[in-house]
Amino acid sequence: MEVEDVFSSKPRMKILKLIARLGELNVSDVARRIGVNFTTTSRHLRVLEEEGIVQQRVYGRIRMYRFNQASPKAKAVQNLIEVWEQANKP
Repeated sequence: MEVEDVFSSKPRMKILKLIARLGELNVSDVARRIGVNFTTTSRHLRVLEEEGIVQQRVYGRIRMYRFNQASPKAKAVQNLIEVWEQANKP
């Protein structure tokens, strides 16, 4: 997948910003916070996981998602979001 494909989705960008801000969340929390249904959120998270940007940890039936700290892509995305957020602070 090309970088523009990953970044072209507004819900995916919301997910990335949310995880950058809060660290680790389950699918239901992500869906509720970004206002997208569970199935769509799961699909976006799966794309991000396939690209190595996020990783999931499973606790029974709960899947928690966070940035994949071993991934250069994830680190680049985190840095981009941090710089962007800092530049937009009043």
